[in-house]
Amino acid sequence: MSGDPMTIARFLRMSAHLQLMPVLESGEETLVGGQAVMEGVMMRAPHSYCVAVRKPSGEIVTEEQAIERVSEKYPWFKLPVLRGLGMLGQAMTLGYRALKFSANAALDDGTEKDGQKIEVSSWLMTANLVFSLCFFIFLYKFVPLFLATQLGHAVPRLSGRFATNMTDGVIRMAIFLAFLYLISRMKEIRRVFEYHGAEHKVVFNFESRKPLTVDNAQKFVTFHPRCGTSFLLVVMVISMIVYALLPFDTFLAKFLGRIAMLPVITGLSYELIRFAAKRQGTVMGLLTAPGLWLQRITTQPPDDTEVGVAIHALEGAMALEAKQGGELVIA
Repeated sequence: MSGDPMTIARFLRMSAHLQLMPVLESGEETLVGGQAVMEGVMMRAPHSYCVAVRKPSGEIVTEEQAIERVSEKYPWFKLPVLRGLGMLGQAMTLGYRALKFSANAALDDGTEKDGQKIEVSSWLMTANLVFSLCFFIFLYKFVPLFLATQLGHAVPRLSGRFATNMTDGVIRMAIFLAFLYLISRMKEIRRVFEYHGAEHKVVFNFESRKPLTVDNAQKFVTFHPRCGTSFLLVVMVISMIVYALLPFDTFLAKFLGRIAMLPVITGLSYELIRFAAKRQGTVMGLLTAPGLWLQRITTQPPDDTEVGVAIHALEGAMALEAKQGGELVIA
C-alpha cells in the first residue's frame, strides 16, 4: 500500500464501511430493501437495483442494473437455511458494488490526476475485502475466545466448555456494541447512518402505499424490523448456542470450529429473523426488539435532501423493474 496519507485514510474509511455493510443491509429478501452507502442509498427490487449518490457538486448520480434472485438461478437456495446464505451472499455482492460506485462518486469533485478522474482502484477494494475479513475473524472470533479462555484459567468456574462459550458470546456482543458506538462518533459514519435512516423511512413509505414523497417518508420512524442490525444480533445469540454444542476443548479446535460454522449459523439466523419479522406483536416478534433498540445508533434522523436521494434510488429500481415486466405490489 502507498504511504500517501490520503490513500491510507481512504483505505481506512473503506474498511470501516465494509465492516458496517451487514449492519446497513436489509436482513431479509423482500419486495424492496436497501443499504446506505457513502452519501447515498442503494435500493433493491426483486429483479433490479439502483444506487443513487449525491456528488460533492450536489448532483445526484445513479447506477442501475437488472439482477436475478439467487433462488431463481439456483433452486436449491429456496431451501430453508440455504436461502439465507444465498440472500446474504447476493446482498453483500450488491452492497460491495454499490459501495465502490458511491466511493467513486464521492471522490468526483471535478479534479483530475494525470488527466484522469480520481477513483478507488480495484486493488484498494480487494485489499479492503481481505483486510476486513481478517479483521472480522480476529475481532469477533479470536479475541473473544482468547479472552474467555484466559478468564477461565483465572476463574475455575468459567473454565468449562459451556461456561467458556457463554463468556465468549458475552464478550463478542460487548465488542460489537463498543465498535458500533465508537465508529458512530465519526462524522462521516454518522452521515452514513443518516442515509440508513432515510432508506428505512422510504421503505416504510413504499410499504404504506402512500405516494413516495419527502414529506410522506419523513413521517415514518427510522427503525425497521428487517434491518441487518437485528439480523446480526440474532447471529450472535445463535452463535452462543451452536458453539456451546461443539465437542471441542482445545483453543485451536474451538477457533477453527467457529469459522467453519459461520455458514450454518448465518442460515439458521436468517430463518429465525424471517419467522420473527412476520410476527410483530407476538412473543416471537420480541426477537427483533433488541435490533430495533440498537438502531438508535445505526440509524439517525435524515434531512430532506438525504430522503430525496433514497427516493431517487427506489424510483430508479422500480422503473427498471417495470421495464422488465415486473410489478411491485404490496400484498
